[in-house]
Amino acid sequence: MTCCRQGRCFADNRCGCGSQGNLHAGANNAGTSDVISSKNINMETVYFKGNPCHTCGNIPNVGDKASCYNLVTPELKEINCHDLKGCRVVMNIFPSLDTPVCAASVRRFNVEASKLDNTTVLCISMDLPFAAGRFCTAEGIKDVIPASAFRSPLFAENYGLELVDGPLAGLLARAVIVLDEDRKVIYSELVQEITEEPHYDEALDVLRHTK
Repeated sequence: MTCCRQGRCFADNRCGCGSQGNLHAGANNAGTSDVISSKNINMETVYFKGNPCHTCGNIPNVGDKASCYNLVTPELKEINCHDLKGCRVVMNIFPSLDTPVCAASVRRFNVEASKLDNTTVLCISMDLPFAAGRFCTAEGIKDVIPASAFRSPLFAENYGLELVDGPLAGLLARAVIVLDEDRKVIYSELVQEITEEPHYDEALDVLRHTK
């Protein structure tokens, strides 16, 4: 994987990630972009049907203070970290509801969410809010909040979850991140094989045993 000239650049000339699967460098003194090694990038390797692909950045670790987020509900209303202040948040993150595994994860968390005290489940993808709304209406899903990151590139960047190569480039990787009332990460899983479901019970056990 090499760097190219098109894509996101940073003010301090760090290498950045683009949504088309390439790595990008900042401009040099001549005003052009340098081609640099991908080893300067923090990346995670995940797999899609056994084939490696990569994310731009790293998923937050347990103990980290998670970045604020700004997402969009099916009603086209914004929802952000301040709206859920003082509440535990489960971020169920996935590529698209139009895949069986992603849809299954939403159904599972919908069942479990009603059993959790002071907990909100956000089901986050790059799907348009309209599509998420249709899915939840058709499935009778009422106990989770579908949240689109389609106009929030900072979410993918801050949480290190944008896929930058492979067939799903530009979408979000599959992950579960659980935040406590102060937005501290208490559980973090980047699912290694995108076609597999996350470890629901591990995430739920953390919530059950964290007061």
